Amino acid sequence: MLDWLTETKLPLGKMSKLAFDWMKVNLKPLFDGMGWVMETLIDGILWLLQTPHPLVIVALFLGLTWYLQRSWKILLFVALAFAFILNQGYWKPTMESLTLVLSSCVVCMGVGVPVGIWAAHRPRVYAAMTPVLDLMQTLPTFVYLIPAIVFFGIGMVPGLIATVIFVLPAPIRMTHLGISNTPQPLLEAATAFGATRQQVLWKVELPYAFPQIMVGLNQTIMLSLSMVVIAALVGANGLGVPVVRALNSVNTALGFESGLVIVVVAIMLDRMLRVTRK
Repeated sequence: MLDWLTETKLPLGKMSKLAFDWMKVNLKPLFDGMGWVMETLIDGILWLLQTPHPLVIVALFLGLTWYLQRSWKILLFVALAFAFILNQGYWKPTMESLTLVLSSCVVCMGVGVPVGIWAAHRPRVYAAMTPVLDLMQTLPTFVYLIPAIVFFGIGMVPGLIATVIFVLPAPIRMTHLGISNTPQPLLEAATAFGATRQQVLWKVELPYAFPQIMVGLNQTIMLSLSMVVIAALVGANGLGVPVVRALNSVNTALGFESGLVIVVVAIMLDRMLRVTRK
C-alpha cells in the first residue's frame, strides 16, 4: 500500500509548470500592463523621495510625525533615526526600500480595503476566501519569487508583486474585522432614520472600522519592510541588497550595520503610526 502511494505521485509540479507556461503565453498583455503600472508607480514614488534634498525629506517626515503624534519624544526619535541613517551612508537604499513599502501600501490598501468591505457584507464569500488568505500568508515567500520572475523579469516589479501577495491578507482581514464588528444597534438606528446602504457604509461602518483599517495599514508597512531582503534576491534595490551581499561574502560588519538600519526604519515607522491604534 505504501509503495503504491509513493509511486503514484500527484503531478502538482508539472501541472503548475503547464499553468504558468499557459499564462505566460496567453496573458502576456495583462502582465505587461500590470508591469507598466507597477513600474510607473515605483518610479514616481522613488522620484519623490530621491529628488529633494535629504533634509527636505527629513523635515516632511518630522512634520508628519508631529501631526500624528504631538509628542516631542517621538519627534526626537525620528530625527535621531534619520541622523543615524545618514551617518551610516544608507540614505539611498533607505529611500529605495521606502519606495517598495509605500508602493505596497498603495496597492494593498487600494485592493484590500474594498475586498474586506465586500467580504464583511457577505459571510459566505469570506468563508471561501479564508483558505486563500491563509495560503498567501503561510506559503514560503521564496515561492512567490518564481512566478514573479517568470511574468515580470528581474527588478523592483517582481519584488513588489511578491510583497503584495504576502502582505495583502492583512488589510483584508483587518477591514473585515472592523466592518463586521460594527454594533448592530448603530446599523439599525441608521436604517431607521432612512439611511441608504451607501450612507450606512460611509457614515457608520467605515468610521467605526477606521481604527482597525489603520492597524491594517500599520501591519502592511511592517510586513512590507520585512520583505526587503527577500525582494533583493530578484533584483529589487534597497536595504536588502547589502544584507544579501554580506551573506554571500560572510561580512559580519556589513550585515550588522545594514540589518540595524532596517530595524531603525521599522521602529521609526511603527512609532510614527502608533497613534492610529487608538
